[in-house]
Amino acid sequence: MKYLSLSQYLKNEYGEKYYKLSLACSTTCPNRDGKCGSNGCIFCSQKGSGDFAQDALLPIDIQIDKAKALIKSKSDCDKYIAYFQSFTSTYADLNHLEKVFTKTIAREDIAILSIATRPDCLDDNIIELIAKLNKIKPVWVELGLQSIHKQTADYIRRGYETKIYYDAVEKLKATGVHIITHIILGLPYETKEMMVQTAKEIGKATDGVKLQLLHVLKGTDLAKEYEDKKFEVLTLEQYADILCECINALPENVVVHRITGDGNKAELIAPLWSRDKKRVLNFINHKISEYIRQ
Repeated sequence: MKYLSLSQYLKNEYGEKYYKLSLACSTTCPNRDGKCGSNGCIFCSQKGSGDFAQDALLPIDIQIDKAKALIKSKSDCDKYIAYFQSFTSTYADLNHLEKVFTKTIAREDIAILSIATRPDCLDDNIIELIAKLNKIKPVWVELGLQSIHKQTADYIRRGYETKIYYDAVEKLKATGVHIITHIILGLPYETKEMMVQTAKEIGKATDGVKLQLLHVLKGTDLAKEYEDKKFEVLTLEQYADILCECINALPENVVVHRITGDGNKAELIAPLWSRDKKRVLNFINHKISEYIRQ
């Protein structure tokens, strides 16, 4: 099994590693404002999965500078990926989005613009804006899919059919942007085979994937399900095994942007083993090395 890590991809494409700055642009989500739901996806935190993002009420330049200050201890790099992470980052007034994204991408310290969104929030005007931005600097579009399986999509209240994802990918490919698809491993009632099937099918469509461990967070409807013992979370051993199988199902040119993920420790209910990120990454990387040697 060979796979292309994000670190290696950045070195191949740009000659250096860039760090992500987690930002926000005052958006919400159609799964929260009533358009297709009001409670959000069953697993989503109150901050729209942007627990580490900057305050959306701050001007974007201040957000960027504050985010840079947080990682100065990790790196002396001078180029960054501006990552609009919170909620659905294309679900807002077009003029507002154009102003924020254009101002961001124009900064000399921003090398790449990365926009997290939903496939059902990419109308023709948004696609046109993304295409225009991509002519200035590279743009990544991150799509929250989680699973290709309808029963799972219905259970997590995703709010759109999987066909919408494929339609969005087709439109985005025409702009030349780098498409990243989010997949959650460990969603209730999914088997290992279902998760691997998602990775295999998505690998045919996307340029990159983020493989994310399911976190049960306080204040979510998923937490209620967990407390009622309706499902069990994965063990570290199970997660590492499924992760290796999913990576192995991907084409070698698909960039693996993430192999686990961070949960807000103050909000995390389960799995508690995920709190020790260094141990988790060491275990996973060891398992991947073993898998490669097989």
